[in-house]
Amino acid sequence: MTAMTNHFEINPVTGLLEPVNYQASPHQDERPPSMLIDMVVVHGISLPPGEFGSPAIPAFFCGKLDMNLHPSFAGIATLRVSAHLLIRRTGEIIQFVPFDKRAWHAGESSFQGKTRCNDFSIGIELEGTDDLPYEETQYHQLGKVINLLRRTYPQITEDRIVGHVDIAPLRKTDPGPAFDWGYLKGILA
Repeated sequence: MTAMTNHFEINPVTGLLEPVNYQASPHQDERPPSMLIDMVVVHGISLPPGEFGSPAIPAFFCGKLDMNLHPSFAGIATLRVSAHLLIRRTGEIIQFVPFDKRAWHAGESSFQGKTRCNDFSIGIELEGTDDLPYEETQYHQLGKVINLLRRTYPQITEDRIVGHVDIAPLRKTDPGPAFDWGYLKGILA
């Protein structure tokens, strides 16, 4: 586990957030040429559903989820999904995809008339569920990361920090009604 830190940097060569644990996901590829990164998508995930702290989320994003470990894994173990970052309930951050690469987090999606949101967004997963409050430390870590991303990618404006529900409203509900957008905006101010 990576120790909590008050200072992060994005390595301009590797595209990685430092210092955090990096577990390379095979579920990534190049962004389209000349594509500007201009959005952050906040997600919520728990594996098994409603349980926290297991190694299942990193295994899922790295294509190593054992479908025999829980009945709910059978239907998802073969999916090719990733995110740039996971922020656990403890505040620990794990990176799976460099920011300059395309993570496979949004699926079929659109925002303000643009489709294929994976092409131009950074996906950040919070360990949680739609209906349980997220932890204060998750908001603070998320706020630090988003502020750094906004300095690195100035096209990420306040109105382009969205939930998965905002880009795929007929398919997704996360980060859910328990996510406090007002609290996050206060941290970002």
